Amino acid sequence: MSYLNLNKDKITETAKELNTLLADYHLYYQKLRNFHWNIVGKNFFDLHEKFEEMYDDAKLKVDEIAERILTLRFQPVSNYSDYLKKSNLKESPSETKDVEMVKILLKDHGILLKQMRIVIEKADAAGDEGTIDMIGAYIGGLEKISWMLDAWSMSASANHPEA
Repeated sequence: MSYLNLNKDKITETAKELNTLLADYHLYYQKLRNFHWNIVGKNFFDLHEKFEEMYDDAKLKVDEIAERILTLRFQPVSNYSDYLKKSNLKESPSETKDVEMVKILLKDHGILLKQMRIVIEKADAAGDEGTIDMIGAYIGGLEKISWMLDAWSMSASANHPEA
């Protein structure tokens, strides 16, 4: 770890929490694919396109998180069975309605943001500015998309009180 000037013992907790975030992002990515494929109804065009944009972004983050773990000289979790055990997120049924899909994603965003803040806390304790910088940018992006989905959700609920 000498080339990073980080203490391996201190960075172990950061790598552990990054692996949890990696598992979270894999489940989030697959959930977005599920919703993209299975969206139906009046909001199909808006949400089908938005979910694709979101899963493309999540796919990049999966790779970046895994590569950060490798940069820290740890092994990224790489099996779905391990992701299911390690993740803070849960799978969602394919038959979910459009407004419910957005509510589920907003709940997942809260869980992802909480995990990102844990990663930053551990990275800060280890003096790991690289991880802090990467995850800090993720937080800003996820907060923005959460705001947009929440605004959409308020509009959809106002137009469909049964939602």
